[in-house]
Amino acid sequence: MTERFSSLLKSALLATVAVTAGLAALPEASLAAGKNVLWVQPMRDHPVHRLMQAGFLEKCKELGNTCEVVGNPSSTNYDVSASIPLAEAAMARTKFDAIAVYGPGPEIFPFIGKLGKEGFPVVTWHVLPPEGSVAGLKAAVGEDIPSAGQSAAISMGEKLGGKGVIALTQGSSNDTENVMADSFRKTMAERFPEVKILDTQMEGFEPSSAEAKAVALLQGNPDVVAAFSTTGNGAQTWSGASRKADRPLVIIGMDYIRQNLDLVKSGAVYGVVAQPLYEESAKTAELANDLAEGKEVPYLNPLPAGVITAGDLDPYYAMLDRAGQ
Repeated sequence: MTERFSSLLKSALLATVAVTAGLAALPEASLAAGKNVLWVQPMRDHPVHRLMQAGFLEKCKELGNTCEVVGNPSSTNYDVSASIPLAEAAMARTKFDAIAVYGPGPEIFPFIGKLGKEGFPVVTWHVLPPEGSVAGLKAAVGEDIPSAGQSAAISMGEKLGGKGVIALTQGSSNDTENVMADSFRKTMAERFPEVKILDTQMEGFEPSSAEAKAVALLQGNPDVVAAFSTTGNGAQTWSGASRKADRPLVIIGMDYIRQNLDLVKSGAVYGVVAQPLYEESAKTAELANDLAEGKEVPYLNPLPAGVITAGDLDPYYAMLDRAGQ
């Protein structure tokens, strides 16, 4: 998997990306040929989302396409209502051949349906809604979400020796995290029946609030020995709570952003699920390009995701270095 990441990142971010008023675009010199593709992503500045955008922009550059990224400029506030006007403003300014829309929850589905009715081929990423379930959606690419939850359960269950109490948290209730959490529970029950998992709690996306919730959960549940979070900030949430509560925990979070790799390296976090953020984003650019050219593409495009621990970090640090993150 790391070789595939390397090929995607070989020239990543060599182009200067201008970011203004919720818009990221490749330099004018690179926009002369190819298709026009719009990427719509609420909570645009979240570090995980920026990593996705880097993969998309790199592949767009390779394809010779014009690529723009719009979304509300925040790293903590997922705001669909603030992002759609930015997308519509970009569409009023530029004739797009295809549009990629980040669609982890139903609040953005009506916008996808509207785009479809207007004749735009629409691709989503990071989630795999069943074919026909979202009007206007032509293709979806993302991690195999159930397998990600399964991988986390097996890794944590083995580390715990098949016993203990686990806290489970999500950033919010959405199609991605709900499915992953359900898969985690199902796998743990099948493989490690003596493990108990507490009711799922929503930690949210604001770091200090999430950590406070995790500390309170630990204080109310003295038997918790591990925590699994299905959101990108979860490793930071639980490592901070573990430190403040003076409670050692086996922690598995999501995503290979630098802060999370550092936590795994230090031993504060046991592992992170290596969601294929760069791969899925690059594949989104390819699918959008093919649809813009009138080609048929497979609707579902699942990608694997395993758990990385301290011995697996070097290739991911190298990838982030090349991506300028």
